[in-house]
Amino acid sequence: MNFLKKRYTRIKNLPSFHLEKDFIFNTFSLLVLIILAVAAVTVFELTGLGFTDLELQGITLAVVVSGIIIALVSIWNMLLFALLAGWIVLFQVSATMDPLAYLIPALALMLSSTTQLMYHWDKAVILRMGKFKRVQEAGLFFLIPFVDRIANKVDTRIRVTDFSAERTLSMDNVPVHIDAICFWMIWDPQKAILEVENFLEAVTLSAQTALRDSIGSHDLNTLLSKRDEVGKELQRILDAKTNPWGITILSVEFTDIIIPKELEDIMSRKAQAFREKQAREILGDAEISVAEKMTRANEFYRENPQAFQLRAMNMVYDGLRQSKGSIMLMPSSAIESMDLGSPAGLAALQKLQNQKNEEEQVGGENDSD
Repeated sequence: MNFLKKRYTRIKNLPSFHLEKDFIFNTFSLLVLIILAVAAVTVFELTGLGFTDLELQGITLAVVVSGIIIALVSIWNMLLFALLAGWIVLFQVSATMDPLAYLIPALALMLSSTTQLMYHWDKAVILRMGKFKRVQEAGLFFLIPFVDRIANKVDTRIRVTDFSAERTLSMDNVPVHIDAICFWMIWDPQKAILEVENFLEAVTLSAQTALRDSIGSHDLNTLLSKRDEVGKELQRILDAKTNPWGITILSVEFTDIIIPKELEDIMSRKAQAFREKQAREILGDAEISVAEKMTRANEFYRENPQAFQLRAMNMVYDGLRQSKGSIMLMPSSAIESMDLGSPAGLAALQKLQNQKNEEEQVGGENDSD
């Protein structure tokens, strides 16, 4: 790998080394291996072809050693090496030359390796003699040794992949950092395995490239205010690219949009100024409305002087009631303008006096209680 990095320094995503597998040897396969070995030994014991204690120990160790080796490297070529290692362990422990003792680990290891179990959400692509044979559904199935191999198994459930576009310039030349997530699923395992080498890496890199292109074709205001529309546009672009691989993109959603701190402060001040402008406009509209209503009231009071006097007396009364023992100064002209000597004024004054007396009586009763 160091050699590849030195030789291909301009390639960012170098192919990572991973060990190919021809079949799946998991806990289920190990269980099958143990069951077959115990069953074979039991059958030979019942038929009178028993083994000595050393031979039983050798068979047990041979099965364990070969099972560990084939679990680490699950390829058909390693199956022969694991079988040979088991035979060597058997011979070292028991020094037996009984062919039945060597047959039991061989049969158990071969059958357990060819017996495969696929979960409900998994599908496997089977190759026979290097060519595509079938897509294996969930359940129990068998492989032909050295002929069939599992190219890969895929999870057909909905997946989520996070990706980001770091410091990409928008259409109005603003550096933007966007984090997003992509929901996708594999609907055709055959295409996902045979048409693209690494579908997970291909989806992630394609999403990053599409996100960068989308940022460059939209201004900052659109990216901030129309996230759903930009996400749907990304989903259509990615879906058109990944459909030939048997993959469909369900949705793309933005999780975070980061802009420079200086620009964030400027946008905050702009929003604050806009809100202040709106508040001032609303206050001005309210003042105009109040002035219009006061003008209408003035016209009404001009034609109804008695109503104006009652309003003035009511204002004086409210002031006296809310003063609560304080001194209230009024110009003498205000009293004269009320014209308390007129019948309307006297009637209004008597009405106010009666209300005041009633309130005092109610207050005295409450105090006595």
